[in-house]
Amino acid sequence: MKEKIIIFDTTLRDGEQSLQASLNTKEKVRIALALDKMKIDIIEAGFPISSPGDFKSVQEICKIVKNSTICSLARCVEKDIKIAAKAMSKLENFRIHLFLGTSKLHIESKLKKNFKEIQEMAIKSIKIAKKYTNDIEFSCEDAGRTNIDELCNIVESLIKNGVTTINIPDTVGYTLPNEFKKIISKLYKRVPNIDKAIISVHCHNDLGMAVGNSISAIQAGAKQIEGTMIGIGERAGNAALEEIIMAIKTRKKLLNFYTSINHKKIYQTSKIVSKICKISIPINKAIIGKNAFSHSSGIHQDGVIKNKKNYEIMVPKDIGLKRKKLNLTSRSGKAAVKQRMKEIGYLEKSYNLKKLYKKFLELADKKGQIFDYDLESLAFIKNYNMKKKYFKLKNLKIFSEISGKTIIFLKILCRNKIKKIKIKTKNDQIYGINKAFNKILFIKTSLKKFKIKYKKKNNTTSVKINIFIEYKNKKFYEENTGSNVIKTYIKTIIKIFNNIWKFKKNRKKIQKK
Repeated sequence: MKEKIIIFDTTLRDGEQSLQASLNTKEKVRIALALDKMKIDIIEAGFPISSPGDFKSVQEICKIVKNSTICSLARCVEKDIKIAAKAMSKLENFRIHLFLGTSKLHIESKLKKNFKEIQEMAIKSIKIAKKYTNDIEFSCEDAGRTNIDELCNIVESLIKNGVTTINIPDTVGYTLPNEFKKIISKLYKRVPNIDKAIISVHCHNDLGMAVGNSISAIQAGAKQIEGTMIGIGERAGNAALEEIIMAIKTRKKLLNFYTSINHKKIYQTSKIVSKICKISIPINKAIIGKNAFSHSSGIHQDGVIKNKKNYEIMVPKDIGLKRKKLNLTSRSGKAAVKQRMKEIGYLEKSYNLKKLYKKFLELADKKGQIFDYDLESLAFIKNYNMKKKYFKLKNLKIFSEISGKTIIFLKILCRNKIKKIKIKTKNDQIYGINKAFNKILFIKTSLKKFKIKYKKKNNTTSVKINIFIEYKNKKFYEENTGSNVIKTYIKTIIKIFNNIWKFKKNRKKIQKK
């Protein structure tokens, strides 16, 4: 019979305390709502004693969360415990999470006490917490480096005094999976009353072992895993919950566990956390990274077209992600080109695949990524000229007024005619530029995404701009590098409008055929 693993999320506590700027109440509530919809079992909403803002956030989260158990952190100090309980007092059921260092290093150098004094502090704090709730979790901080005899001793004592969840943290990400598994196994063998509490683990990622340690711990008997969305947290972060959840789901036959998580909310929740916390998700991040379900190699693309299981161990829709199109580059094979042509509505009998693929490779070597409008033109236009331009920038002047407004004067050559554009904007120059181009050049587009990256070298700053624009349900992409943001953006937009013009012209020719 499969056992349930409890998922404890500490994004709003351990994750938040690692950010450059604290989150406000509104931001924390948004994340808490997303976690609740994802059906996280326990949400550690904050550390109420740490600031009035954190206290208020915990109070507000208690009002809106419907399914998850709310938990607050407290040191083994009476005031901490009272404030934590007060922040959650509107709830009938809540958890207080106590913590205290148990390793020799923490006891002697940080707390300036001995092991007996630590035990006494722990028991005293448990008695105080029990006045407010029976759901008490206790973390043996730095358990990964705690003497195993002393760890067994304190765990037994904590359970005896009413702790319902014992957390064994690898606080500094020091242990390795086989080592951490042994610690949990020894606790189960040597602590006589261990069956009366849930054993939890909270692993940090300093050596990149947080997820591995967490999985090895549940194999040894732990029933709760603590972590954060996208792995944010102190130093190198915490165990990434999306990785743990999907590992349990994907390897369910081997692990024989399950969670109550709504998997289809994983991607959306990770994006919310990323946006609010201003932490970008690496493109190669497991489960939720941009490349997690992307295939560029021709061999891989061919394998995925034939059977997705050849190169995918999970389905994108399981995390709430729509399947992405194959990324067409010079590494792509004929199978990927043929598949994409089929997806945009062209059967192989309507074009010559061999000739198309030859042209495709030539263009991909020059351009990088190939889009649908490129494929159509390569397949059906005899003399498709990528370099041919309809719009050319002839003159550009940028002025800044004292009022804070920016005035941009443009002269654009449209085939044989010069068009003058004047853009006047205060805050959103990008919006103003797009609006003006749509109006003057009579092409209605929608800006979907743009990125600006700054680079410093030898006291010189350069800017790289990537833009995705949509026109008639087709995406057009270009990038450019320069020294001025507005100038570089305008040049990139002109490149895209040239591609759109070519697409319009070529589409008419294709339709006539």
